Amino acid sequence: MMRTITGGRRSLATALAVALAGIVALAGCTQKNPDAAAGGGGGEDRVTVAFVPKLQGIPYFEAMNTGGRQAAQDLGIEWIYRGGTTADPGAQTDIVNSLIQQRVDVLVVAPNDPDSMAPVLQEAKDAGIHVMTSDTDAPGSVREAFVNQATAEGVGTALTDSLMTAMGGSGKYAIVSCGQTAANLNSWIEVQRRVTAEKYPGAQIVDVVYAGEDEARSVAMAKDLMNAHPDLTGLVGECTASAPGVAKAVTEAGKVGQVFTVGLGTPQSMKQYLENGSSSAAILWDVEQLGYLTAWAGKQLASGTPFQATNKVNDSLTAVQWTESDKSLLLGNPLQITKDNVDQYNY
Repeated sequence: MMRTITGGRRSLATALAVALAGIVALAGCTQKNPDAAAGGGGGEDRVTVAFVPKLQGIPYFEAMNTGGRQAAQDLGIEWIYRGGTTADPGAQTDIVNSLIQQRVDVLVVAPNDPDSMAPVLQEAKDAGIHVMTSDTDAPGSVREAFVNQATAEGVGTALTDSLMTAMGGSGKYAIVSCGQTAANLNSWIEVQRRVTAEKYPGAQIVDVVYAGEDEARSVAMAKDLMNAHPDLTGLVGECTASAPGVAKAVTEAGKVGQVFTVGLGTPQSMKQYLENGSSSAAILWDVEQLGYLTAWAGKQLASGTPFQATNKVNDSLTAVQWTESDKSLLLGNPLQITKDNVDQYNY
């Protein structure tokens, strides 16, 4: 009698386990991307575009995410936004690998280290996933498109000209950059070096330092630069963390009007510094539209729709240029944000 009861219990446990496995499998099928951002829904037939920023949580990439979410709603796709809390190439690689395992349709990365990301993008392509870069390129990789916010020539020249206007066309200045291997930042710095030498012979770049994507570290480095070079009259913040950082350093050092700054800063993070005069201008672009263009481009790749020489993406992006030779989509020209127009942008 006892033997019969035990066997019955085993049979019941087996049946329950099978039923539970079926429920889990069904849940997995009906929720392809449980952490997908709002916009496209969760159906199997929807294109899934995943964007991995340099890091998550800073205003710049959160604004890109806002644009991507809007595009997802407009275009009927899924948009996944997943980044690390620090600009660490290893952590970014881990996130990309998890998305490869998730079998997203399109994988978009703003690589912290383009060289180390290249083989990971190859793995994604080998798995049948479309691969792109956005904001920052990995030109030596198998990426099928790069969504470029502005040309290196445009950004580097705008930064140099804005700073030289404030400095009177001459003097010593330094650059506080972020990631030492970030391809976009390094390309802008190259242009700044060349434009300074060719157009402003009375000006000189005395140092370039790297603070990561860390505003507090940027403040400290900017103060160190001012101490090391007492005759310094300019600072450039090369990314959205260091742009407010260098302006804050000048403010705290009491050198507003003596040391001038410009940088790649998001409008609202720069507003107080534009208004108090510690920053002369922020050079940027419409970051939300950059996110929108990224999601749109992902859908085009997934659907096999070729890019045209000129593309209408939405009512704001009516003439996005595609260059076949380097497979890049260009958002447009950089914007100069000052105290007079900063409130036109809410990020």
